[in-house]
Amino acid sequence: MSLVGKLTTEVLMVAPHHEFHGVWAKRPHHIPNVFPAKIPKMHLHGGDWGTVGSIVECHYVIDGKDHVAKNVVEAINEENKTITYKVVEGDLLKEYKSFKVIIQSVLKGEATWVCWTFEYEKLNKNIHHPIKLVEYVIHLSEELDDHLVQT
Repeated sequence: MSLVGKLTTEVLMVAPHHEFHGVWAKRPHHIPNVFPAKIPKMHLHGGDWGTVGSIVECHYVIDGKDHVAKNVVEAINEENKTITYKVVEGDLLKEYKSFKVIIQSVLKGEATWVCWTFEYEKLNKNIHHPIKLVEYVIHLSEELDDHLVQT
């Protein structure tokens, strides 16, 4: 049984793809304003907001439980509307040897799709795949879409 995994989900959006990308790539410190109950805090621990190499600590709540992840922004691709975060500290690393989050906003015809990809290596075969996290980002995407359409 392989310990390496990859999960991908796509969410249809109404808001333009560049707006969704802009929030995660350039203005992640605004996210707690949109999701105060789900992502109550985002702290910058190094670098500048929206730049490669910056270190961002994200406090998030899943099923009423507080979690934290310290992430390094590994890549931002404005042309492809992609941002890659590598988790370097926090709760996810209690179960996963490595964990990356790739967020891409894609324009397909008239539709905007947000693609979330999790690349990870579990610490052992008893660790579950991060399905709850996939469900979580689907709901976040839908709520952010509603927020962007209203503003």
